[in-house]
Amino acid sequence: MINADYTLDHVRRAAAVRLLILDVDGILTDGSLTYGADGEVTKTFNVLDGMGIELLQKTGVPVAIISARKSAVVVRRAADLKIAHVYQGTHDKRIAFAELLALTGLTAADCAYIGDDVIDLPLLRQVGFAVTVPSGHGEVQHRVHYVTRASGGRGAVRELCDLIMRAQHSYDAALAPYFA
Repeated sequence: MINADYTLDHVRRAAAVRLLILDVDGILTDGSLTYGADGEVTKTFNVLDGMGIELLQKTGVPVAIISARKSAVVVRRAADLKIAHVYQGTHDKRIAFAELLALTGLTAADCAYIGDDVIDLPLLRQVGFAVTVPSGHGEVQHRVHYVTRASGGRGAVRELCDLIMRAQHSYDAALAPYFA
């Protein structure tokens, strides 16, 4: 069942997604950066988001990460979730996006991107389904197709994965093994 808060446009755009691209800080995390005594940055990830990513990828929709920051923790989380395409340290995210499209053979219209700040606008303005979180910068919120109800690092990615699977009619099959 599709949530009543989704418009037909949301469902149409989600149904067309062939690749989901994620920002990290503020999306996969709540945007907080914790510095340890040795200067190492730690991040906290949400297990619901992780399960959503795993389920979505099992339906045949791959997930990629494009982040302006570099973090070994992100590499580790991406490996845990079997995310094959991880681009970090890319302040002009269009470069990584063009590389990703060339590698996958997809078009911008085939992609969904979820980001939360102005650095994400160049990609959000290109993709077929642009998404942000409630804490996303106002300039971003006014330029996306959908704002999640859940916050970054608190289930926003899972909400988006579920929306895509429901729109593509793969949600029930993805969850079926857990009801057997």
